[in-house]
Amino acid sequence: MTYTVTIRQHDAPITVEIGQTILEAALAQGVPYPHGCRSGNCGACKSRLISGDVEMSPYSEYALSDDERSDGLILACRAVPWEDAEIAWLGEDDVIAHPLRKMRCRVAEIEDVTHDIRRVRLEIDVGGPFAFTAGQYASLTFVGQPARDYSMANTPGDPVLEFHIRRVPDGAVSNFVGDALQPGDEVRVEGPYGSSWLRDAHRGPIVALAGGSGLAPIKSIVEQALAAGMPQDIHLYFGVRDERDLYFEDRFTALAQEYPNLHFVPVLSEPAGDTVRRTGFLHEAVAEDFDDLDGAKVYLAGPPPMVEAATDILKKLGARAEDIHADAFYTEAEKHELEKQE
Repeated sequence: MTYTVTIRQHDAPITVEIGQTILEAALAQGVPYPHGCRSGNCGACKSRLISGDVEMSPYSEYALSDDERSDGLILACRAVPWEDAEIAWLGEDDVIAHPLRKMRCRVAEIEDVTHDIRRVRLEIDVGGPFAFTAGQYASLTFVGQPARDYSMANTPGDPVLEFHIRRVPDGAVSNFVGDALQPGDEVRVEGPYGSSWLRDAHRGPIVALAGGSGLAPIKSIVEQALAAGMPQDIHLYFGVRDERDLYFEDRFTALAQEYPNLHFVPVLSEPAGDTVRRTGFLHEAVAEDFDDLDGAKVYLAGPPPMVEAATDILKKLGARAEDIHADAFYTEAEKHELEKQE
């Protein structure tokens, strides 16, 4: 048995199998549904239930508050319909839709940028061109490995795709990339996905927060904003543990010299020794530098604890929920742990 779900921003209704979430069905049928973690923790797939009945699997209050749920909002990644339904993802006037591409690529270049992060650049052999908006991500499948999601670090229009892949303890795919991946190897790439993309019509200040390999989508957003001539102040904070975790510092320092509206601030949370850099947590640095973020657009990407802590302080500083675009980087182990809680 299946149910029919109408999505206001999509031309044709989708069919949803019993027990399947709306997001799973939508993505399987080629709908560019905004989403992020797929596990009820980021809120990127937040939607309004217009009609019908759905059952919600457990989710984080960070992603959907009780007041929002009472107001008729749901998370598409947690919502299983029990009858035909109609929904609309939030931000109806602020939506992009790129064609979903399934491409065959090959590794053009591999570079160690830190002790545990590799920059992997891919050339598209079949299935391009690949249109996306800065801040989005794709699903990558290396030969013999399961698919994993990684954000594009290059700007749209660049024919070579760039990804920053951090080695995760006991991470099968990240360790394969760190130990075995070679130039010339084939990689399957599918996308684009994600809703934390650059809103280029916005003219207020931009605050971009990157933690670790979360620099990838933030790099794409900041460089695209500069290339597009966006005139507002852009504040880029890059948070890592220690000196050895910093990368592309020279790149952003040079960009800040070239573009007076770019302000680049590295922050170390656990420096091993004396340092002249800012220290502490990323959200603490932001709280020290700003009194009022009402009217600013905020983009943040990195480990879930960093994203949650930053989101909390951003709201206290006046940033509106609709102006905070977050991409939390969950490991597969973290995703499995979340699923156990259901």
